[in-house]
Amino acid sequence: MEGNCLRDGSDGDPLDLIGAPFAVIESDPGVFTMLMRKLGVHGLEVMELYDIEPWAVDHLDPHGLIFCYLCADENGTEDEDVQDDCDAPDPDAQDIWFANQLSDDACASQAMLNIIFNCRGVQLDPSLHRFHMDTEKMSWVMKGLAITNCQFIREAQNSLARPADLRAANHSIATKISKEMKHKNASTATPASKKRKSTTKTNRGKKQQKTKEDQQDTFHFIAYVPCDGKVWELDGLRISGPLEVGEISDAGGPSGRQGWMDVVRPALKLKMQRHLSGEAREQIRYNLLAIVDDQYMKFSDALEMQKRERSALERRLDKEYPNSWSDKVNENLLVNASQVFSTSVHSSDLGPTYAQDFGSRKMVKDMSILDMPVRSLPSAWEACVQAAMAAKVSVEDEITKSKNMNADFIRRTFDYEPFIQTFVTCLQEEGLLQPILSGQQPSNNEPSTAKAKSKPKKRSRR
Repeated sequence: MEGNCLRDGSDGDPLDLIGAPFAVIESDPGVFTMLMRKLGVHGLEVMELYDIEPWAVDHLDPHGLIFCYLCADENGTEDEDVQDDCDAPDPDAQDIWFANQLSDDACASQAMLNIIFNCRGVQLDPSLHRFHMDTEKMSWVMKGLAITNCQFIREAQNSLARPADLRAANHSIATKISKEMKHKNASTATPASKKRKSTTKTNRGKKQQKTKEDQQDTFHFIAYVPCDGKVWELDGLRISGPLEVGEISDAGGPSGRQGWMDVVRPALKLKMQRHLSGEAREQIRYNLLAIVDDQYMKFSDALEMQKRERSALERRLDKEYPNSWSDKVNENLLVNASQVFSTSVHSSDLGPTYAQDFGSRKMVKDMSILDMPVRSLPSAWEACVQAAMAAKVSVEDEITKSKNMNADFIRRTFDYEPFIQTFVTCLQEEGLLQPILSGQQPSNNEPSTAKAKSKPKKRSRR
């Protein structure tokens, strides 16, 4: 691809002028979390929501939602969600970062970027930050074109696809180009009147030959994000741009997103009900993903805060009880304290922190410990160790989840086809393939056909 790229004079990055197809990726929280990390987004992860009621969502304080649903097939009618393309653009959406989808199967990265670039205070890698700055003043169509031609975005999504999906994407674009070339050659060689008649007949025949079994399900991703005091639905296929879902009446709280789920919840319920109607009533053909703060960072900071609180409390205890204070606390907690504050990736010593306000919260905690009465110090130490137990369990759960996500990534992206081809070839060479295909299972004591041909037959003795 070196001949198809130009070099940017500023930093030498290759500019892809031709591009390649986007491959389909699974609507899985682990896949989308790795996609964010490969794109260069820090401090966030993706979780799957099984309910949208307040008790299941509000404690997560999501930055945005990604709704994946079954859209119309190639021969069906247009989806009702994108039939309002004739609507005029919303003048209040001029400051919303939104990109139209111009490439097939790019809706995953499209929905992700439509949310990330509308979130405040998200840490981005230099490449993604520069892409955001370069496209901020572009039109919606030009932003979609920029995503399509951005090499590192395409490579990030395709690196999470299965090898079969990558081959299918390349085959699809090759087939499409081949058909367009044949159609172009036929249009130049055939008169217009004859061409119109034959084309209509061929298309009718194709439509009659396709059945429901031949149709493949096509899924689409759309995003919901709070921004500038309103909730927006960002669908890359909507030409009219962002759709306002509602206005946030109480956009307060520490994150500035409080109350936005109350606005988007009725719209999501209507959309889910629409996709559960008809023949698909017994099958759930959609799922909902939420972009939330990185849970490992959250629980790790909680454990690190308990470590620092323990140190401050023990300094006060050593000062107030010079002889010994071990008899004033629970013996079991005292014996297991060092194990409680350690995890499988960090020891009980002070470790790294992630939150920007961690230092200010620690200072407030230290001041409260200095002002604490002496009689309350032992009970405060016990409460600190007990709180560290819960934080450690949460940290270990996140570590296990990360390991499983990485194992799933390896299994999903590993190409098993060369092994299968070699295995089947060896079966054929050993003469074991034909009995398997015919339903017979050769005995382990029987020599293979290939070996039997090379050795003379022994006479049986009577």
